[in-house]
This record gives sequence, C-alpha cells and structure tokens, in this order.
Amino acid sequence: MAKFCGQCGAQLNDNATFCTQCGATIAPQQPAQQTASPMANLQQAAKNIDMNAIKDAVSVENIKNALAGAKTVIWNGPMGVFEMEPFAKGTIAVCEALANLDDANTIIGGGDSAAAVMQLGYADKVSHISTGGGASLEYMEGKTLPGIAIISEK
Repeated sequence: MAKFCGQCGAQLNDNATFCTQCGATIAPQQPAQQTASPMANLQQAAKNIDMNAIKDAVSVENIKNALAGAKTVIWNGPMGVFEMEPFAKGTIAVCEALANLDDANTIIGGGDSAAAVMQLGYADKVSHISTGGGASLEYMEGKTLPGIAIISEK
C-alpha cells in the first residue's frame, strides 16, 4: 500500500522521515496517511504536474520576490507541464518575472525551458536562449564536458 504525506499528499518512500515536496516531518510512530484509492493517486499526480498547484500563489510570489532586483538569472527547467494550460501557471510566472527584470542578463538553458519561453511568447524578453541545459550547468560548475575535451585533444 502506498504511503502519502498527510500535509500535501505527496507519495513517500516507505522509510521517509520528511516530505521532499512540502518539508513536513513524518513521525515514525505516526505513519503518513495510507491510501489504496486509484483516484487519490491520480489526483496527487495531477497536483505534482505544476509546481504551484500545491502551494498555489505563495510559490509564484516567492519566485517573483527571489528574482526581484537580480542582475543575472540562469533558468534551467520549467516549473510544470507548461504545455497543458491548467499546469502552466508556475512556468508563466517565471517567464513574466524574468521579462520584467530591469537591466538583467536572463539566460534560459535547456530544451524544455527554451520551448516554454518561445511557446509562451517571452523569447524576445530574455537575453539568451540555449538548448544546452544540464551541460551548460556542468560547464559553469567547472566540469569538463566530453565534447569540449575531445576538441582540446586534437
């Protein structure tokens, strides 16, 4: 039988001591709510499709507040399944926040993020769009990328 967080409904590992979705502590003596209902599982899966479905407007405001005044932002990964209108709120909120940053260098990395920015109409409001997501992040971390390493060997 599946184990779920009693606070946000996220599915948990059997030995979980906290919920990775909402941070709630899972007390060993009080296991998380148990359910075998396929409908409950489906409803929870739908909630997890968009980041702000669980926290609603609070998450969107937290993102906007965190970005306020930023001069360089690197965004890798949409906030939800933006291709489906009911689950696009988080991704749209990030696009809007980036578009409204004054004099900021906004870099969009990764195929899904690039697609989101373009499909949602924000491509002309960001500084740079690249399909290199994870590789770009590794490069910024200072890791050697195999494709770059082989060039320097030649």
